[in-house]
Amino acid sequence: MSTIKARALVLEEPGTQPVLAEVDVLDPGPGEVRIKIAASGVCGTDGHAIEGTHPLARWPIVLGHEGAGVVESVGEGVTGIGVGDHVVCALAVPCGTCRQCRRGLAEHCNSAARRQAMSGVMADGDSRLRYGGERAYPFFGVGTLAEYSTVRREQVIPIDPALPLDEFCLAGCGVITGYGAVMNVARVRPGDSVVVLGAGGVGANVIQAARAAGASTIVAVDAIPEKLELARTFGATHVVEASADVAKEIAAIEPDGADAVFEVVGKPELLTLCLSLTRVGGACVMVGIPPVGSKITFDAFTLTANRRLLGCRGGAVVPARDIERLVSLYRGGTLNLAGLIGRRIGLDDVFGALDALGKSTFARSVVVF
Repeated sequence: MSTIKARALVLEEPGTQPVLAEVDVLDPGPGEVRIKIAASGVCGTDGHAIEGTHPLARWPIVLGHEGAGVVESVGEGVTGIGVGDHVVCALAVPCGTCRQCRRGLAEHCNSAARRQAMSGVMADGDSRLRYGGERAYPFFGVGTLAEYSTVRREQVIPIDPALPLDEFCLAGCGVITGYGAVMNVARVRPGDSVVVLGAGGVGANVIQAARAAGASTIVAVDAIPEKLELARTFGATHVVEASADVAKEIAAIEPDGADAVFEVVGKPELLTLCLSLTRVGGACVMVGIPPVGSKITFDAFTLTANRRLLGCRGGAVVPARDIERLVSLYRGGTLNLAGLIGRRIGLDDVFGALDALGKSTFARSVVVF
């Protein structure tokens, strides 16, 4: 093995423009693997890192966190995976040893080891990236907007090589977050009614997961008409333009409120509306990532009617478990990944994809290497 030079999208510091540059991807250490990235989604969370509003980002950083590829080399002690295996990059890495993990609640792991992994630091306290001879960090520990990445073994989930990597790269973040919000957090049941504010990359997956869970009514709300049409293809039974009187429109569909309401935009002020759309005993789930330090204002009496206001950290998933479930849904024809991809682009075209975040008429741009 030897250090590999790779092109990557690097952000030197928040608030600046990222650049395409050459980085050194070091050999995998014990318990690590190096991946040749095949494809990476361009996600709104990358935009948060560029703005400097994501708490896990360190600088300089290699952006990208929705990736899939092929294992190029493995470090000492790695088991269950080998060179040539196809893998999906995973973000949430339960430590396996904290109190929550020992209780079987790995999705709630919040250990220092987990936070260290997701900030791009290996077990020895170093990273496996160098930029201009200095240490750099992979976003969420994976840094997938690069030709190669060295990551912890726990952050790669092997999949059948017959599955398309350009589609399954999205499983690592947008798809699994939407799926987990429905299945793990809100626990939508057959016959439930669902409202989704924000029908973009994650919202589309909330919609198709709600359909897979058996929801009878699924209302999509968005400001972009084309995304509402896309929402119908993923299972929305009703659509509402954000410029309308959303509360009035949804009351005409579900007079008593919805069983589960999902805020997938990341605007705290929308949570007040979401709570008002939630039925007595229903669940209001904050899926979008709000700016750090932002506040929520609502009438606390709203919660006395057994309404639940729930957070949703990445869909509360355990990657090894939930990606396997996504594969089963995909093979059964229930999970539509191809429909999420609006554009397949090269790495040189990534700046246009970043500029389109939050404004595009489709769910995702995918960089194909």
